[in-house]
Amino acid sequence: MRHNAALSFLSLFSSLAAATQIPGYPGFHSIWSDGFGGGAGQSPNGGQWTTVTNLHVNNEVEDYTMSNQNVQLSGGDTIQFVPHRNASGQWTSGRIESKATFTPQQGKVMMVESMIRFGDGPSDRQQGIWPAFWMLGDSIHHGTEWPRCGELDIMERINGQFTGYGTTHCGYSKSGGPCNEPNGRFETVAISDNGWHRWSLKIDLTNSDWRAQTIQWFYDGRGYHTLSGGTIGDAAIWGSLAHSPLFIIFNVAVGGDWPGPPNGATVDSWSSMMEVSYVAVYST
Repeated sequence: MRHNAALSFLSLFSSLAAATQIPGYPGFHSIWSDGFGGGAGQSPNGGQWTTVTNLHVNNEVEDYTMSNQNVQLSGGDTIQFVPHRNASGQWTSGRIESKATFTPQQGKVMMVESMIRFGDGPSDRQQGIWPAFWMLGDSIHHGTEWPRCGELDIMERINGQFTGYGTTHCGYSKSGGPCNEPNGRFETVAISDNGWHRWSLKIDLTNSDWRAQTIQWFYDGRGYHTLSGGTIGDAAIWGSLAHSPLFIIFNVAVGGDWPGPPNGATVDSWSSMMEVSYVAVYST
């Protein structure tokens, strides 16, 4: 991996104020976390993360790479995902996936949380930029197709808009079904600015009746979307979301069916980055 000294210096400078201890919450204990410690320009912990390459989905235009131009530790206890466009107009970016999987336990609440900020490029210059923090059913690694594997999008944002999306994808078909595919079942929340904010998801299995179990989305501790097993209305589909192993993904996509392609005004580099200061999984 090529080490870009200038990139690392800028990332360290921009992130010194971001160092945040992974928070504790009454009634919860942390079962897995990463505070992204390490030297500026280094790759994320290979024992915890797979840095993804050679993946092309959703008609996105970027190539995911292992270069520290696209994904790197800042040196200030954060990780940065930075899309770049080369002289030929080709985009590259970064995506990581947790090697660990997380299975909600009956009778308990599992919470997944991260602190995230975005680059300061104006919205009219972020066409096609698509940062995300999400979870995907591990069954996709074992032959189960999407959306049947289940997907929980904890935070997505497109085109620099100050709107966050909490979305569920599920079901037996890529069209229709209880998750309204291909768009998914979602709610939105206003994002106040590009600075640091907490994005959380709780899977609550304290009720023995799967119909009364819930998945809830939070922005800075405020719930804005709740989905129940009863709303899904199918025990097997609910099981793919709330009773099965899930893994964590961070990425910044460029283009794709939802945001549309970038245009000549779309800015790359720091203006369109996503930066993460921690991620943690908790259980009661």
